[in-house]
Amino acid sequence: MSYGERVREELRAPSRELRRAVPQVYEGYKQLHDAALAPGALDVRTKELIALAIAVSKECDGCIAAHAHGAARQGAGEDEVAEAIGVAILMNGGPGTVYGPRAFAAFREFRAKASP
Repeated sequence: MSYGERVREELRAPSRELRRAVPQVYEGYKQLHDAALAPGALDVRTKELIALAIAVSKECDGCIAAHAHGAARQGAGEDEVAEAIGVAILMNGGPGTVYGPRAFAAFREFRAKASP
């Protein structure tokens, strides 16, 4: 199992358990998520790229997996993802050079699964 899928699998059961314990929190977060990623002045692909770059900066493996998958689903190109990660590296320094490759690998993994 590769990086993105492994992270998602590791988080699946504990996330489900916490969601059952605090459903109102998760419902509120889902509403925020849906509102923030809804198409508007920026399209959803661009918003997923921004989220992926922030995930790299926040060093959040679960966020990286989620938004790499989202960017792939939205049809982001490898060059767009690489540039977004490049900006994250600029703004985050050394840690970006660790989490950036993770994000790029996760995106490529999800993109390959999405391609016929």
